[in-house]
Amino acid sequence: MSEQFYTEITPAGFGIAIKQKEVLFSQQSEFQKVEIIDTNSTLGKILTLDGLMMTTEGDEYFYHEMIAHIPMMNHKCPKSVLVIGGGDGGTVREVLKHSTVEKVVLCEIDGVVIDACKKYLPAIAGKLSDSRVEILVKDAIEYIKDKENEFDVVLIDSTDPMGPGEGLFTEEFYTNVKKSLKKGGIVCAQSESPVVNKEEIKKMYNLLKKVFPITSTFTSPIPTYPGGYWAWAFCSINVEPLSYIDEKRCEEITKTCKIYNKEYHSARFALPNFLKEIL
Repeated sequence: MSEQFYTEITPAGFGIAIKQKEVLFSQQSEFQKVEIIDTNSTLGKILTLDGLMMTTEGDEYFYHEMIAHIPMMNHKCPKSVLVIGGGDGGTVREVLKHSTVEKVVLCEIDGVVIDACKKYLPAIAGKLSDSRVEILVKDAIEYIKDKENEFDVVLIDSTDPMGPGEGLFTEEFYTNVKKSLKKGGIVCAQSESPVVNKEEIKKMYNLLKKVFPITSTFTSPIPTYPGGYWAWAFCSINVEPLSYIDEKRCEEITKTCKIYNKEYHSARFALPNFLKEIL
């Protein structure tokens, strides 16, 4: 009997293959096909949406530590945090490591993702039951429209700019996110693969720069994501990246992380020449 593989080929014509054990969960939600697959690999169980890799037990920390701790550590006292998307719970888990946090709002459009991850990926989604977390199964585009001066940090943990995630890559949406920030607030948004999604990145940053006076980029590897290399946007009205790092919080959180530390944080904003040309 030949082995089965989960495969994903990027628009650039290359991709990944993972030995597949069995499909644990498969459901077509109102928005997308949600699947959790157990694998015969060090990645363990994986979550896919419409056949695209979202997270794996084996390498999820490469993504979640970056999207959470880089912006959170740059804020002097983040108390209220909004996570847009992120139904797997990994970003919320990392945010809650910050002792200053009093409330996290998770706004995820697809409740099927949340329920499936709670059941099959508890190591990633386990903190969604924390008393500081408010879960809203809503469209973030509508939710954010009337929010003003509410959040210290907003993390846009979205899918790619297609399907249910498409509306999260517009000037109107980014403008509403900016309005939702408190003074000194910071936004961090996943901004695709510099290797595979060059045109998408260019469009996204052109929009972000129209809205936010300060728009920077940081990068880090993610083994199972397209190209193995990922970028995030750091945006603010008046907070420069690396202008502040909470030393005490940094020391505490570093002990809980597989990637994040102060030195790694600082190095993330050094960009390769080809990415500077795209931006």
